[in-house]
Amino acid sequence: MAMEITQILLNAQAVDGTVRNQAEESLKQFQEQNLPSFLFSLAGELANDEKPAESRKLAGLVLKNALDAKEQHRKIEFVQRWLSLDPTVRAQIKGLLLRTLSSPSLEARSTAAQVIAKVAGIELPHKQWPELIGSLLSNIPQLPAPTRQATLETLGYICEEVSPDVVDQDHVNKILTAVVQGMNSSETNNDVRLAAIHALYNALGFAQANFSNDMERDFIMRVVCEATLSSELKIRRAAFECLVAISSTYYEKLAPYMQEIFNITAKAVREDEEPVALQAIEFWSSICDEEIDILEEYGGDFSGDSAIPCFYFIKQALPALVPMLLETLLKQEEDQDQDEGAWNIAMAGGTCLGLIARTVGDDIVPLVMPFIEENITKPDWRQREAATYAFGSILEGPSPDKLVPLVNVALNFMLTALMKDPNNHVKDTTAWTLGRMFEFLHDSALETPIITQANCQQIITVLLQSMKDVPNVAEKACGALYFLAQGYEDAGSSSSPLIPFFQDIVQALLTVTHRDDAGESRLRTAAYEALNEVVRSTNDDTAPMVVQLVPLIIMELRQILEKQDLSADERQNELPGLLCGCLQVIIQKIGSCEPTKFHFMQFADQMMALFLRVFSSRNATALEEAMLAIGALAYASGVNFSKYMPEFYKYLEMGLQNFEDYQVCAITVGVVGDVCRALEEKILPYCDGIMTQLLKDLSSNQLHRSVKPPIFSCFGDIALAIGENFEKYLLYAMPMLQSAAELSAHTAGADDDMAEYTNSLRNGILEAYSGIFQGFKGSPKTQLLMPYAPHILQFLDSLYMAKDMDDAVTKTAIGVLGDLADTLGSNAGLLIQQSVSSKDFLKECLSSDDPLIKESAEWAKLAISRAISF
Repeated sequence: MAMEITQILLNAQAVDGTVRNQAEESLKQFQEQNLPSFLFSLAGELANDEKPAESRKLAGLVLKNALDAKEQHRKIEFVQRWLSLDPTVRAQIKGLLLRTLSSPSLEARSTAAQVIAKVAGIELPHKQWPELIGSLLSNIPQLPAPTRQATLETLGYICEEVSPDVVDQDHVNKILTAVVQGMNSSETNNDVRLAAIHALYNALGFAQANFSNDMERDFIMRVVCEATLSSELKIRRAAFECLVAISSTYYEKLAPYMQEIFNITAKAVREDEEPVALQAIEFWSSICDEEIDILEEYGGDFSGDSAIPCFYFIKQALPALVPMLLETLLKQEEDQDQDEGAWNIAMAGGTCLGLIARTVGDDIVPLVMPFIEENITKPDWRQREAATYAFGSILEGPSPDKLVPLVNVALNFMLTALMKDPNNHVKDTTAWTLGRMFEFLHDSALETPIITQANCQQIITVLLQSMKDVPNVAEKACGALYFLAQGYEDAGSSSSPLIPFFQDIVQALLTVTHRDDAGESRLRTAAYEALNEVVRSTNDDTAPMVVQLVPLIIMELRQILEKQDLSADERQNELPGLLCGCLQVIIQKIGSCEPTKFHFMQFADQMMALFLRVFSSRNATALEEAMLAIGALAYASGVNFSKYMPEFYKYLEMGLQNFEDYQVCAITVGVVGDVCRALEEKILPYCDGIMTQLLKDLSSNQLHRSVKPPIFSCFGDIALAIGENFEKYLLYAMPMLQSAAELSAHTAGADDDMAEYTNSLRNGILEAYSGIFQGFKGSPKTQLLMPYAPHILQFLDSLYMAKDMDDAVTKTAIGVLGDLADTLGSNAGLLIQQSVSSKDFLKECLSSDDPLIKESAEWAKLAISRAISF
């Protein structure tokens, strides 16, 4: 087989499908029958300079894919598989890969670099291949340029692949020395220099100690700044990308370099080519992100306990930074509004301006207003559009006191421009700016509203007219209407000025959804989103009009499903999901409104039949929306939903088994909760099947981890619905909860993502316990829960001791303490008294600033005092 590998790899890329399929099957068989020989053959193919470029490239790719996978369970499987190979075979494969770094072929060298990094990613954490980094670094200066380039590329990929704690500081120092030497302006080979910059980018996470040393940091910063002045565009761009990464990783170390960085970024923005200028702007956007995070976290209070003080770099640079960015706004592209993925210097400049407004607030307004006043009425469309864009960009951040007077003056002007400006770019940006005005400065609670009975009609007339404009302008008009409606969503029973126009608005939006060009610029989606928001902002007075919408949407959904059965038109694919989403919003709105609920429920059978039809499609988005709509319908129908269960159950089961589209699985778990709340004990006949599937899901290593917290929470929903009938599941559910609780209690040193996931896992576990306790309350079978109480109290103790709960977990945890006392009564009294931290935890929660935590703690105190006397 090894002799034929070249031909098989070439055949696997053949145009002829039969030849290609046969070759793919041969590769699969070879891998299954003799994995060591298969991997060795691939490495040999890649290393052999006499073999065709095509077969070498595919050999490297297949080899890389045999070492790594996106799915976590397969990744673990591949790691074990590689580590279980004979060490001699592994050493031979690694030898061939290292040899390939000296190949004359750039593609082979680059592929080998990636595969070496994948092997390093497996072996280094297991304390294997310790000589790798030393051997790569041993003679870099003496190597020919192509090999130097490949070696630096390999080092960069290794840094991307492994975590910093796997590489000792001595090796980190040597890597950085080699990388910085490769970046230096004395390096004459641009490929080497570029590989070195990419390697530094990947190695930044390893350089904590080096960035803490003034001399080493100065040297690294000098080399990066010098590289931004290279004559080679790719090097300049990569150097700025490095600066962007440094700005977020080492923000607190930047103060000595900011003046020089400002000079080089300003020069790049004004004079360099767009790919470089974009990265130069990105540097300032990144600084804004850092300062926004710091200011939000610490609220501007840096009295000494804050880990990272804010250096206010943006505030200091403001007088020079804002004029530089305003200039970029005039560099628009002719067709940027039509291209959804467009990104250019004008858009980057406006985005950065928006971030600056969020960073410095009111201070930006006087710096931008003169530019707006000067350009807003100019004959050149670029100047009018830039002025409008500048205004829209600074509407989030400054205070309403500062902005409302300006918006009151600008509003009329913008409405006129949206109707009458001859240029589509200007109209597009004007509609976007109106949307921003409504998003940030229009709220039913504002003292000086920008929208009043006097101007509401004009605003709606203009927006509805603009919905007939070209797709990109119409889409922004729908967006503006969305935010206009959203401002009235919390108005409660007070009448919204939109109500007299409700039917006109709905009619206009439905007309938009039927436009032939509604598939362009997200127009159809924007129209449905606006329609949903208009429905949400209605009150009981308009409920009858909302009910009239139902048969229209039902008819549309029926027609589109019939069309879909006949054709596979891609454009129609988004419609079932949008229509199900619209019905879900209507169900939620009307289902909670008693006067119209009766009229509305007459459509329930038709809606349910259509939702079930959507399940036969392969469209994941439509499945999610239909499932969510069914959840809303269950909630609105209550026990009457039981009549749909015989037919719906199989789809519920399919959703719970859908590991591939894990979002569908997560939503289905949520819907099980909705159905439990609706049906209560009537869910009982289906519980065996549901619990079996949920327990299977928890045991699976194929299911995305984000689905597991809602599954635990769902145990609580089921227990609450079926009460003491949950008895037969305790034996299976409680050990699962127990092991997950132990796992989630100890997460020292977790990163932000892991900490967030852990808290959601804790919350799910606690919600399960809460539901189980409440479900058994008052039952003669409460004694069945006693054996689990010590562990649950121990879990609460460990959470309290860890001091890393978020507010949601704190509220649920103190609630569980109350539920345990409430359900188990005096039996739990002694246990709670013996608990290490119950008393302190309760005391802390009772004095919490969060009203929800406080309320939960007061109920817990009452329940505990009934069980014992503290």
